[in-house]
Amino acid sequence: MRLPPGRGGPERAAGILQGTLRTTTRPAGPQGCLGVQGALVASDAGQEVRDLLAAWRNDSCGRVQERFRRAVDEGDLPPEADPGLLARYVTTLAFGIAVQAASGVCRDELREMTEAALRAWPPA
Repeated sequence: MRLPPGRGGPERAAGILQGTLRTTTRPAGPQGCLGVQGALVASDAGQEVRDLLAAWRNDSCGRVQERFRRAVDEGDLPPEADPGLLARYVTTLAFGIAVQAASGVCRDELREMTEAALRAWPPA
């Protein structure tokens, strides 16, 4: 997961979710995310692949957490904000968007969900 440019607080969360929405619902491309879907369909023989994909997702979350920690330090998020919770919230939503897109949920419906999630920003 690449981090979009912008400030470190709500703008960063919005950028991540909107970018996920764009990339997982491209009209001319496959829906969803191979990194998420691949972990869901691998058999027991694919444990190594599942572990690799889990590490990729955890690395993504860690990078988002680092950015939110910096946002707290720079005043873009309140001092009491929990960068770990915020990162897990945003990455869980992003990976969920990918699953829903692969399941055929349309872009407009996913956009509405994204907007609802951002109205709850930051989660308590």
